[in-house]
Amino acid sequence: MTTETAAECLVRALRINQVEKAFCVPGESYLAVLDALHDVADKLELITCRQEGGAANMADAYGKLTGKPGICFVTRGPGATNASIGVHTAFQDSTPMILFIGQVARDQFDREAFQEVDYRQMFGPLAKWVAQIESADRMAEYVTRAFHVAQSGRPGPVVLALPEDMLVDEIPVREILAAQPAHAAPSADDMAELHIALRQAKQPLVILGGSGWDVEAVNRIEDFLKKNDLPAGASFRCQDLCDNRLENYIGDVGIGINPKLAERVRNADLILCLGPRLGEMTSSGYTLFEVPFPRQKNFMVHSGAEELGHVYRTTKSINSSMKNIAKALAALPAVEAPVWADWRKQARADYVAWNTPLPTVGAVDVGAVYDHLRAVMPENAIFTNGAGNYAIWLHRFMPYKTFRSQLAPTSGAMGYGLPAAVAAKIACPDRPVVCFAGDGCFMMNGQELATAMHHKAKIIILLFNNSMYGTIRMHQEKNYTDRVVATELTNPDFAAYARAFGAHGVTVNKTEDFAPAFAEALAADTTTLIEIKVDRQALTPAATLDQIKNMNL
Repeated sequence: MTTETAAECLVRALRINQVEKAFCVPGESYLAVLDALHDVADKLELITCRQEGGAANMADAYGKLTGKPGICFVTRGPGATNASIGVHTAFQDSTPMILFIGQVARDQFDREAFQEVDYRQMFGPLAKWVAQIESADRMAEYVTRAFHVAQSGRPGPVVLALPEDMLVDEIPVREILAAQPAHAAPSADDMAELHIALRQAKQPLVILGGSGWDVEAVNRIEDFLKKNDLPAGASFRCQDLCDNRLENYIGDVGIGINPKLAERVRNADLILCLGPRLGEMTSSGYTLFEVPFPRQKNFMVHSGAEELGHVYRTTKSINSSMKNIAKALAALPAVEAPVWADWRKQARADYVAWNTPLPTVGAVDVGAVYDHLRAVMPENAIFTNGAGNYAIWLHRFMPYKTFRSQLAPTSGAMGYGLPAAVAAKIACPDRPVVCFAGDGCFMMNGQELATAMHHKAKIIILLFNNSMYGTIRMHQEKNYTDRVVATELTNPDFAAYARAFGAHGVTVNKTEDFAPAFAEALAADTTTLIEIKVDRQALTPAATLDQIKNMNL
């Protein structure tokens, strides 16, 4: 009988499940897997990263962008703990992902061997499923289940630990079949009840969010919105689930929500939630809807049955994938002469007014930068970002035109933007990719510039530098005026930093320098980092640092 090692079986299972790319930092604890990957290098590209946090973030971004599990390999102990940030992001963002971790040999278990960690305990609260494969002949079983769990119901991360001695065990070669994930669908009764509620509504509002969408589902939802003249908002960092130019789009229901939109959510008589969990960010700290019994009728659609009724008692819970609910909604007859036409028009007008960039203080006018970006940004561009006040401008003023164009962590993880941009360019080499970063956010994974250059992933980085952790400084000034601590930063010359990796680097010190710098970056054949020196007074679009401080004096 023909045999193979467990590592070879693992790699074969990846290929059968149509894995084309994987992200890693190599480690001695899974050398056998690296050796097996060598044999399929022409079919499965291995992206070598510079830190496991960057690798896991890339896997998450790849999963978001493609809808397929992002695959990540890291070594035991320090490698796994570094990668945990990406697993947490994938869990909160409902991203399909599988993290493989090298583990100590089986005869060393429970001795606190070199870099030994019990990953079932460590990742238990961070993943959908965590397991350790202790028998080589169960490799195909575990890997197939991992693909099933990562993609079924509410998508999310799976973690598998691989004892290094198990990986070299010989097992018989047996047939492996690709996983077939389960996807729920609405019943005819569900849709009939929803349609009745819609016909009875006077001020309905749709909130789009979550994961599990594709282009066809987004197109169907847009058709549903248009034919019923419905207003639709997007949950936190899900703004690319509807073309923002559509007259039905009324803004993002997330951090820094338009106050008029927040009031509109509170006053709606029917909320149709398609995908979001209605967590803290989407509910403005659980204030837009009363806990646990909202005043608004709430028809909540989610791919995970466990999320329905988790915080709020729903009027109607519908367990469905986004693809299946989009198909069902597109088939519903339109509501004739909807009474909410003016409600939708005013909501759109409020959004347009809120979405118009505002001028800022300083030699670089951030509002003018976004005016220019809105005018020249390629239609199919992908935007990535991490966390920080710099992202306020991006989320508020940059229109998202196509699915999938927004890659950002709903978990609020800093350092996400650069690795996400690298993954996006590797996955979609024909699309422009622009990473938006703050100086604090960028430095958390700045080393992944090396990955971009090594794998020839040409991206543009817009780095807004105000030499501080801006978000925390804002909260300090709001809550502890004149007691600033730990938020001042000393930064490198970021343009020189980029050039040190072989990328192009340029510094923008005044507004008029930005347009030619960005045009050059678009035309360049290599990665470009544009450092934009921002006045620290320009802390938010609506208020300067001093204004925020003086509010509490």
